[in-house]
Amino acid sequence: MRYAFAMRRAAPLRTSVGIDPPADRPFAARAVSDVRRALDVALAERNGVVGAHCIHELWMRGEISLNVERALAALWARAAASVPEWLPMRYVERMPEIYEICSRFRAAASGRSNIYLVLLDYRDSRSEPDGLYVGMSKYRPLERFDQHKAGIRAAGCVLRRGIEVLAGPTLHLQYIRRSDAVRIEEQLAEALTAAGFFVQGGH
Repeated sequence: MRYAFAMRRAAPLRTSVGIDPPADRPFAARAVSDVRRALDVALAERNGVVGAHCIHELWMRGEISLNVERALAALWARAAASVPEWLPMRYVERMPEIYEICSRFRAAASGRSNIYLVLLDYRDSRSEPDGLYVGMSKYRPLERFDQHKAGIRAAGCVLRRGIEVLAGPTLHLQYIRRSDAVRIEEQLAEALTAAGFFVQGGH
């Protein structure tokens, strides 16, 4: 199995289209044709940040999976060094719904805890190939994922089946108060399960 975390470690979160996180969708007011043209320019200029926002916008509008997969592959091949860490390396079905569910949760205060999601691969055992692991940690999500894969306080499902961190949907749940993180971790796992996702963790 190919894991997609080594390439991403140095990817920046700040963007050249502002400091907009993906949930803010800076291209939301643009026509689809304009977003596609902007993506073509970003690919030509090897601009991973703008390209990521373009792909994200098309994805959130229901672009067919094949087109998203091709765009992801092209952007990662041409501009890996500047692609922000919130852009996945592969197509994830129901990603708009994951964003919507995560957006329901807010922390009351800042702190040192982070909520994170990991994409799990169940192609060998389930009709729906993807699962989600919900976790919380004092470490940044990518760092905590590396720990899982190295067997450090690892959840077995992440160690064996973890593909990559889905950083975008929980960007607003970073550096939050621990008591909020404990509550949100459990409630987010419950909400994703109620929506029909196969969820691990959340405790």
